[in-house]
Amino acid sequence: MVDAPPPKKMLYLLLTSLLWGFSFGLVKHCLGDLDPSFVALIRLTLSLLIFLPFLRRVPVRLALILLLLGAIQFGLMYLFYIRSFQYLASYKIALCTIFTPLFVTLLNDLQSRRFHRLFLLTALLAIIGTAIPLYDARGDGLTTRELLTGFMLIQLSNLCFAFGQLHYHRLMVNHPQLRDHNVFAYLYIGAAIVAGLAMLLFQPMHPITFNLSATHISVLLYLGILPSGVGFFLWNLGARRVNAGLLAILNNAKIPIGILASLLLFHENVALIPLLIGSGILVIALFLNERYRQKKLEI
Repeated sequence: MVDAPPPKKMLYLLLTSLLWGFSFGLVKHCLGDLDPSFVALIRLTLSLLIFLPFLRRVPVRLALILLLLGAIQFGLMYLFYIRSFQYLASYKIALCTIFTPLFVTLLNDLQSRRFHRLFLLTALLAIIGTAIPLYDARGDGLTTRELLTGFMLIQLSNLCFAFGQLHYHRLMVNHPQLRDHNVFAYLYIGAAIVAGLAMLLFQPMHPITFNLSATHISVLLYLGILPSGVGFFLWNLGARRVNAGLLAILNNAKIPIGILASLLLFHENVALIPLLIGSGILVIALFLNERYRQKKLEI
């Protein structure tokens, strides 16, 4: 039996979910005309600057592992995530992030060489629940190929974030002498390297890329400092202090926030009936997944 976590530890995850929930619409409607790799690089560089003063030297092998984790969890994740906004409305992207805790479960099972049939059921339900509003005919007027491309991009993003989240937790458990704020800059260095290389390889330098408006600059500063910088740190910090079941629930707290922000603040065109039906199926999937996680904790 796991004791209920103190409110302060839950607050880390709740605050991060709130920051992330509003970021979906901001990226789509305020930064949609900028190159995704450029947006990722600026956000990650700003995040790096926050934690660089706290950086402490660690053994070379450990530093390389942290760089790799950051390259995957934040670097590759952001490249896939921001690119998906070229295909999907922000509320649909928020909906597609439902798979992150399922990926965490799958990766954990693969690493421990265990597989549970209930996970397969929850994954299938999540896919059905996401597909209903995603493929609604009155949606964004995109082709099936474009919708599938956007969906796959966000799933690659979810997979990268799940992988990094899981392995960062295990790394810090195995190195209890490390302090989160003293090593987090390594993650952002790895992430910024990936975003920078992507920009150099796939987006040649062009004056238009840097023709930023006041809105571009203010949104980039906000996203880079709060949702990316402070948010990722608080999330990884809070995720190490709660049980897996509560983490699964809070992992998806950003979804209703993101959908509401897209509807109320950014006035996206949403077919409510498919959204409600799909969301209901997702709630069932989350409930089963939560029961599955709790059962694992009791074993």
